[in-house]
Amino acid sequence: MSERLAVVLFQLGGPDSVEAVKPFLLNLFRDADIIDFPGAFLARGLLARTIAHFRSKPIGEHYREIGGKSPILELTQRQADALESSLTSSGMNARVFIAMRYWHPLTDEAVRAIKRAGADRIILLPLYPQYSRATTFSSANEWNRRVREHGLDIPAQLICCYPNHPQLIEAFVENINTTMRRFGAVAEEEIDLIFSAHGVPVEFIEKGDPYQLQIEETVRQVMQRGGWKSPHILCYQSKVGPQLWLGPGLTETVKRLASEGRKRMLVIPIAFVTEHIETLHEINIEEREHANELGVEQFEMMPALNDHPKFIQCLTDLVLARINQRGTQASKCVRLWKEYSSRPKPTLCPWYV
Repeated sequence: MSERLAVVLFQLGGPDSVEAVKPFLLNLFRDADIIDFPGAFLARGLLARTIAHFRSKPIGEHYREIGGKSPILELTQRQADALESSLTSSGMNARVFIAMRYWHPLTDEAVRAIKRAGADRIILLPLYPQYSRATTFSSANEWNRRVREHGLDIPAQLICCYPNHPQLIEAFVENINTTMRRFGAVAEEEIDLIFSAHGVPVEFIEKGDPYQLQIEETVRQVMQRGGWKSPHILCYQSKVGPQLWLGPGLTETVKRLASEGRKRMLVIPIAFVTEHIETLHEINIEEREHANELGVEQFEMMPALNDHPKFIQCLTDLVLARINQRGTQASKCVRLWKEYSSRPKPTLCPWYV
């Protein structure tokens, strides 16, 4: 029989009801890979409970406005089903599992499911194209903890990142082109392309996190492949807490452009491959209202990739390449780092070890 392959999709997850918002936030802010400062191991629990207490009600209202829950599980399941079908069509004996970091199905549940089902090999595939301590690093750490806990002795390989994968770039370009049609006969020069990524603390980048570099590379590749005449800018969203985060922020970017008389904006979620509250509410409700108040005449958001066929092709190619050891992402990452950054080689990305 052919080798039994288990592919595990890493994703952050989201509450499946308004009542789940508080425990979801508790899980998020208890994560030592995100909340880390001197003495954090003593204060992290109290801090998580405090944040969850004060933020669960307003955030719960946001979830009510987008349907009462996060759509991320259903959409990730569609991605998993499409990837499993694609791998099966490629001759693989593969099953795809979902491991959410902060809500069900949690990583522990994925480990248990694989242990019951059996597998000869595991590929860990983050649904985060750009590597960060806050996403891939945290998910991989949790995976390793749960594997040790359950004694899952199956070889596992991690796909680190894929910020410049050709099919990922094509999927973004196709989604942007589709959304651009909403502007009708408006000249491309009149449409501002606003690439928005989830922010991270600047401290992460200073310690070697390659996230910012990889986000910039994805944007560069998308703009080059799309060939639009529109001006573009990269900004960041979802800042939490008093730390200095990557900027400029999405809100200040929209405000600046509006003050310069720009009237048409297309926001492109460049780090999110699945629709969730940061796209459906933070961009498509909050920022849209903000733009309208500033006199912006047309504000559009590119839908997340979800199960776009080109994105599923990207995921399929990543798995097959990892199995066949076709090429190395390590060389790609190192080449990009040398070409586009003068900062030292990052220390957190496994491909640099």
